[in-house]
Amino acid sequence: MSSTKSLRVLIVGLNYAPERVGIAVYSSGLAEALVERGHQVSVIAGKPYYPSWKIDEGFRGGWRLRDAEKGVDVTRVAHYVPVRPNGARRIAHHASFALSSLFPALRRVWELRPDIVVTVAPSLIAAPVARLAAALCGAKSWLHLQDFEVEAAVATGLAPGGAIGARLGQAFERAVLGMFDRVSTISPAMCRKLRDKGVEPERVVEFRNWASLERIGAPSGESAFRDEWRISTPHVALYSGNIANKQGIELVVAAARRLRERGDLTFVVCGEGPNRARLEAQAADLGNIRFHDLQPKERLADLLDLATVHLLPQLAAAADLVLPSKLTNMLASGRAVVATAHPGTGLCAEVEGCGLVTPPGDDEAFAGAIERLLDDSAAREAFGQAAGRRARLRWGRDAIIDGFEREIARLTHDPQAIGDRAAA
Repeated sequence: MSSTKSLRVLIVGLNYAPERVGIAVYSSGLAEALVERGHQVSVIAGKPYYPSWKIDEGFRGGWRLRDAEKGVDVTRVAHYVPVRPNGARRIAHHASFALSSLFPALRRVWELRPDIVVTVAPSLIAAPVARLAAALCGAKSWLHLQDFEVEAAVATGLAPGGAIGARLGQAFERAVLGMFDRVSTISPAMCRKLRDKGVEPERVVEFRNWASLERIGAPSGESAFRDEWRISTPHVALYSGNIANKQGIELVVAAARRLRERGDLTFVVCGEGPNRARLEAQAADLGNIRFHDLQPKERLADLLDLATVHLLPQLAAAADLVLPSKLTNMLASGRAVVATAHPGTGLCAEVEGCGLVTPPGDDEAFAGAIERLLDDSAAREAFGQAAGRRARLRWGRDAIIDGFEREIARLTHDPQAIGDRAAA
């Protein structure tokens, strides 16, 4: 329990629990942790839809839903969810959340009188709503970027309007980055990119996603998924997470094709998203790859235990635009990782020493790295132990939330909070 003076915090973010992957895990985790530490937290969020791109059954109907969830005052607003998201539809999707969140955010400002308003991007389009809310009540403002969505859209071919659309998006991004008292993101490389984009160093904060460190050192047993999914091979190469454009998961199917003669290996892709049906069609003739839905949080440990190695493909152009949130629990599981990234990128730096990094898009090198780890148990074990150590040093939840709490105390000029936390 924090000794920090209680603060009133408003969080505006599209994705929130019960979504099981991606941004929602950390936005809801932050809100709940702040409540546990004695702060008063309200959230304006969208209705859960990700990664299936379909509103969850229990949240359909109605324009707004408001409830207390684990001590957090959560208001969910209706928004457009495209069945087949492309660039233009994604913009409409984010814009609809910005419009739907405007009135609830202003109303919550009137009720809560927050000390700080935090907004999470994606959705960057909704960030001005949070900035307006902060201005109306004299609160401090904080923008947290989980990825650089404008550049990621260009890199993955989702940006509509070609060069003109890209320039408009970049101009909007520059304007938004200049609005906030603090701008944070999730890795050193992404913090450097913020500074390169003109954000003054004193406004830039590194605020990482965290790992489930209770996994580290836990007894590793036989995963129940082996029986449930009828996996008889001694080795499993596992990808778990969203199946979308910036992941480049076609590489997993290509690697499975190259290694289909190995009778000791099964590839498992556990996820949902707009590209899953296409990937399943590509792999229809392969007997060494299985596709399954995302699993509930309560079964995360069991799923991680299934892996001999974790797979982390990423498109080359996205390597410094987003640090995949799934990496945190891969490392915490104490298993070696095979990732794709160019040397010098943030993703490469995070994985080096904890597994093997191959060039993006090179399925021969990717398959070769998987095979090397399967055939060298000593190297695989050493990488896994290094992964666990790195998770402890860089990805501990309490330490990361401590840093966030200290920074909002400084930002809101709470000398009691700063002194108490410094002495702790």
